[in-house]
Amino acid sequence: QVQLVESGGGLVQAGDSLRLSCAASGRTFSRSYVMGWFRQAPGKEREFVAAITSIDYRTLYSDAVKGRFTISRDNAKNTVYLQTNSPKPEDTGVYYCVTDRSYGVKSGNYEFWGQGTQVTVSS
Repeated sequence: QVQLVESGGGLVQAGDSLRLSCAASGRTFSRSYVMGWFRQAPGKEREFVAAITSIDYRTLYSDAVKGRFTISRDNAKNTVYLQTNSPKPEDTGVYYCVTDRSYGVKSGNYEFWGQGTQVTVSS
C-alpha cells in the first residue's frame, strides 16, 4: 500500500505563487518511484501536469505549465513539490499527487493517487 497526502492548496491571486507538497508513505512505496501531479478543472478531464524521476531527477511538464511550474522532490522526506509561479485562472482545479514505477503523461502510468488538493486562482 502507498499513501499520498497533498497539502498547500488554497486560494491564490493570479500572478502570486503557491507551493503544493505531497508526502508519500506505505510499505510498498519506494524512493525509486516516479512522482508527479495531475489536475482536474471543473467540467474537464483529468490532465497531466508534471512528473519527476528519482535517481536523475528528470522532469516532464505539460505544455500548459512549462516555464511557470517547477516540480522537485526530496527523497529523504519522500516528498514531491509543485511550485506554481505566475498561476492563471485556468490553472484552477483539484491537484492530485501520483506515484508509480513508470514515467509518463497518461493517468494509466500511475497506480497510486492522492485525494487531491483544491487550487483556486482568482483574476
